[in-house]
Amino acid sequence: MTTLVTGAAGFIGYSLTRCLLERGEAVIGVDIVNDYYDPQLKEARLAELAKLGGDFRLLRLDFADYAALSAGLAHESFDKIAHLGAQAGVRYSIENPHAYVQSNLVGHLNLLEIARHRGVAHMVYASSSSVYGGNTTLPFRVEDRVDHPLSLYAATKKADELMSETYAHLYGLPLTGLRFFTVYGPWGRPDMAMWLFTKAIFEGRPIQVFNNGNMRRDFTFVDDIVSGIVACLDNPPADDKALKAGGSPSPHAVYNIGNSRSEELLDMIAIIEDACGRKAERQLMPMQAGDVPDTFADISAIEGDLGYRPTTTIADGIPRFVDWYRGYHGI
Repeated sequence: MTTLVTGAAGFIGYSLTRCLLERGEAVIGVDIVNDYYDPQLKEARLAELAKLGGDFRLLRLDFADYAALSAGLAHESFDKIAHLGAQAGVRYSIENPHAYVQSNLVGHLNLLEIARHRGVAHMVYASSSSVYGGNTTLPFRVEDRVDHPLSLYAATKKADELMSETYAHLYGLPLTGLRFFTVYGPWGRPDMAMWLFTKAIFEGRPIQVFNNGNMRRDFTFVDDIVSGIVACLDNPPADDKALKAGGSPSPHAVYNIGNSRSEELLDMIAIIEDACGRKAERQLMPMQAGDVPDTFADISAIEGDLGYRPTTTIADGIPRFVDWYRGYHGI
C-alpha cells in the first residue's frame, strides 16, 4: 500500500508519514520546502523520517505547478492521497493573499485532477475549522452553514470543499475533507500560539494575548489528529447515494477533527508556564483581524462513522510539546 502525502515536510504531513511508515506502508512525499517558516525545521523533520528506514521518497516540487507535479509523478504508483500541503495561517492571508490562491486553490485542483486521472481509491484532504467564520453556535457541527468566512485562508478552504464535492459528483471520486481544530504537539509550527508563547517565555520576552485573553480553542494533539486521518484513509466514503457527513449524496464526507473540548486560552498559557518552570509577562492585545474568539468541535460524525476518539488533554499534551521544544533547542 502506497500513499501520496503532500506537505510531507510540514507538521501534520510529517506526523502522518511517520505513522504510515511505522505501520509498514510506503509513502511518496511531495513538498517544496519553502520558507514560510524556518526550512531547517522542515529539513529536521525529513531527517527524522530518513532515520526510520522505511519506504519513503520525497519529491521536492510545487504541487501548485501542474506540469511539474504530473512529471514528478509520471513513474510513481500510489493507491491513496493525503493532501495536507497548503499555505497555512489566518493572519498571513491578509498580508499575502496571492500565495493562498495559488497553493490552496490551484494546488487543490491539481491534486483532484491527479486523483481523478490516476483512479486513486481515496483522497483525504485538509480543510480547517476556520470555515466556520463568525459562527456563534457552539459546538461547530459539520451541518452548520459556512458561508461567511472571516479570512481569505478560510475562504480557500471552503472553496476546496466545494471543488471536492463537484469532483465526487461528476467522477465518483471518493473524497474526505477534514476540518482541523488547532493542532499542536512535537515538531509543531513556529507560527502557532503555543510555539510563540513557549519561545517568548524561555527568551524572557512578553507574550501577546489577543482579545485580552477572552479566547477559547479546541486544542488537538497531533497524535489524535493522525489517528483520525489514518481512519479516514482506510475508510473511503461509498458511492451509494446515501447522505454522508456534511450532507453529500456523492462519495464525499466532511468531518470535524478536534479534541471536542473548548479550552480557555489563559488555561493553556498557565500549563505552558508550569511546563517551562517560569511565568510569562502578558501583554493584552485587541482581537486580530480575521480571528475568531471561540472554536469547539462537534466530532459526533467522525466518532460515529469511524470510531474516532481523541485521548490527549492539554494537561498531558502541552508538557509533551514543551519537553520536545527544550530538546530541539537544547534548553
